Amino acid sequence: MSVLAANSQVMFPEIYQRYQRQQLWNSGSCLFWPKNSGFSGTVWSDGKWKKKQKMKRRTWRVEAAWPDLSKPRAIEMEPINDCDQLDQILAAAQQLSQPVLIDWMAAWCRKCIYLKPKLEKLAAEFHTKIKFYYVDVNKVPQTLVKRGNISKMPTIQLWKDGEMKEEVIGGHKAWLVTEEVRQMIQKFI
Repeated sequence: MSVLAANSQVMFPEIYQRYQRQQLWNSGSCLFWPKNSGFSGTVWSDGKWKKKQKMKRRTWRVEAAWPDLSKPRAIEMEPINDCDQLDQILAAAQQLSQPVLIDWMAAWCRKCIYLKPKLEKLAAEFHTKIKFYYVDVNKVPQTLVKRGNISKMPTIQLWKDGEMKEEVIGGHKAWLVTEEVRQMIQKFI
């Protein structure tokens, strides 16, 4: 059981007073209650305050859960706006021998909108090994869409050495698409 409160002395005044006296606070950032800690004090029971000598021993433990800030949780995908930009991205990736993942999506497509944050979390997972981009097919020239050979949205393609290696057409549930994309990435890393 974990308890989080802005002011723990309000929730457990008897515990707070006793442990404050014993100075078991851990530098003000986290509090670790010792195992089998019982306390004495007054308790509300049957409509009146009663003095209780020893309450049932319980194991109390409060911890702070800090996020790991060394890794990003999500990385925003960069947009591709025309064929020249795609050529530059593919040339740079080929020099680094690094694959590129492109999400072909449309602003009106609900599945595309729902899938994009999931792919950005996946981008954070593989941020050192692969670059993630997206193309909004309604905002780019149709020559770029034809170059990607896109017929359905969302389509997630993995490009390596300047050519498209594999694709996932995401018309089904986002968690399944995310797993398929993860497997596709692991093949080419």
